[in-house]
Amino acid sequence: MTLLDQMSSYGHEQIVYVRDEALGLKAIIAIHDTTLGPALGGSRFRNYATEEEALFDVLRLSRGMTLKNATAGLALGGGKAVLIGDPAKLKSRKFFNRYGEFINSLGGKYYTAEDVNVGADDVAMIGETSKFVVGTPEISGNPAPFTARGVYMGMKAGANAKFGSDSLKGKTVAVQGIGSVGRILCELLAKEGATLKVYDINIAAVDKVAADLGAVAVSADEILTTDCDVFAPCAMGAVLNTENVGKLKCALIAGAANNVLMDAATGDALTKLDILYLPDYVVNAGGVINCGMEIVDGGYDKNDRQKQVARINQRVDGIYDTTLKIVALAKEKNISTYQAAEEHALSIVKAGKK
Repeated sequence: MTLLDQMSSYGHEQIVYVRDEALGLKAIIAIHDTTLGPALGGSRFRNYATEEEALFDVLRLSRGMTLKNATAGLALGGGKAVLIGDPAKLKSRKFFNRYGEFINSLGGKYYTAEDVNVGADDVAMIGETSKFVVGTPEISGNPAPFTARGVYMGMKAGANAKFGSDSLKGKTVAVQGIGSVGRILCELLAKEGATLKVYDINIAAVDKVAADLGAVAVSADEILTTDCDVFAPCAMGAVLNTENVGKLKCALIAGAANNVLMDAATGDALTKLDILYLPDYVVNAGGVINCGMEIVDGGYDKNDRQKQVARINQRVDGIYDTTLKIVALAKEKNISTYQAAEEHALSIVKAGKK
């Protein structure tokens, strides 16, 4: 399939390849849809095995950002970028400054932010040469607490729909991925009295959560098969497919990872198994709400951080009601929540077309 064929399949407007050989900079910027506003989506830094793998990731992620931003009620489109290479070797001020110059060439059509292996300090360096960034330390800062809060609220809504109560006390939650978001989510769950089972490739992070929160460490294989009430994927995407969902021993799925399901067929398979899947871009939108509000809704009030955080939290807490709406729509139409969420988001985009 050619690149143009893939763009047509996913519905993309523009794909941009950029490189600076001297700095080792190789990136793909994907702008999916700008119907509702400029595209917003983070820059992900990974040592992809192949260019094809990187393209597959950025195409799926950028489309997901269109759906996420629309569902979150933001007047923003969807985009994403992937930086290809080893971040431990390539990160530098010159690297991110140059990347910012490439973002400028898009003329404000794409705003970037944090993502995997790109933190607030890295975004600040991009911001030294480009104004098309959000999530810098001096403005909205680290979006992880808001992402975790949104997943937590979505999970509570899912529990209400699945178990008849939104209380997570006494529920067992298996968390895959203990990065900045996963760690905060574990803290919120532990505070409510949930039992935690956790896995991460970073053994030290797992040991820390076990020591601090009483979590039980499980292996990479066990995290998908362990007995639990809720499975919370908070690492990389495409972790569930039609082959492995049958091994799950949970009743509810809600996590911070993007593109958790390999495809729509996986969503259908979960429905048949009576496992309630809460679409990732519905529940993990807290971070983009935080960053997006730098651009929309009057911008970010830098002079009153406490007031601004309260304002964002109020928007993030709305994920609870949005989640219930998606679950209700799926039930009404007798379709998967995966399909219901997509129909809901695309209807918002369609309504925005002139």
